[in-house]
Amino acid sequence: MKDLPHDLPQPVFSRSFGEGPRQMLAVHCSLAHSGTWRGLCEALEGAVTITAFDMLSHGRSPDWDRQGDYQDRNTAAGLSLMPKGQPIDLIGHSFGATVALRMALARPDQVRSLTLIEPVLFRVALEDDPEMSTRVQEENRPFLDAYEAGDEALAARLFNRSWSSGAPRWPDLPETTRAAMTRAIHIVPACDGAVYQDRPGVLAPGVLEAVDLPVLLLRGSETNPIIGVVNDGLLRRLPNARSGVIAGAGHMVSITHPVETAAAIRDFWSDTDRETAPEGR
Repeated sequence: MKDLPHDLPQPVFSRSFGEGPRQMLAVHCSLAHSGTWRGLCEALEGAVTITAFDMLSHGRSPDWDRQGDYQDRNTAAGLSLMPKGQPIDLIGHSFGATVALRMALARPDQVRSLTLIEPVLFRVALEDDPEMSTRVQEENRPFLDAYEAGDEALAARLFNRSWSSGAPRWPDLPETTRAAMTRAIHIVPACDGAVYQDRPGVLAPGVLEAVDLPVLLLRGSETNPIIGVVNDGLLRRLPNARSGVIAGAGHMVSITHPVETAAAIRDFWSDTDRETAPEGR
């Protein structure tokens, strides 16, 4: 596994939701912000305190200075927010799920459970289903063409169309939302080394196979089929993982279906807490 930076050249903005007993650390998806976890926190009905941070170039965090590796920098930022001396439940969505996985690999002793929602670790699909991976990369070509041509607004619109559930449509989004997505769009191609090439070595032999903490892999039933390939591949590699599907949801499942997502997480926690409880209790 690749080493992470020890300092934070660009501190990130973070906020908390809820006042529940379980400490949860959350990493949002690309082109979003930390506030997208508010609905899930409310759906968990007082069970958690969620600490969420804005990745670089998102929300109230500074623009990434384009130094170092983008995933590395956000992983280090997330690790800096992990409380000392108490276990946390770690959760990430989409690219944020790849960051959360890196965090768990770096500090497994501090993570009670890991929930990966629609993780975009496409290297899994490249290894397990190359034809599917090639098809998705071809579908992604219009986005890359727009970005390489310097039209970041069009690139953001095409990227949003690819991964949103179709509503609201781009023209119906508030101008501030469209501007925020356009601001962050440069990070998407910058993540290719992490998600397509596995530059950090997450899929190196023995890395995931050594992770014994409980992992929940969630996806929406209506998402891009490549996510199912990724989740199935991670399920085979992680020895203590389980998977779930939220009916009717797309890629933005934790935002569009917070109640159903919360129910899946509560069931996961109930099972894992029971499995790890001392005998006689």
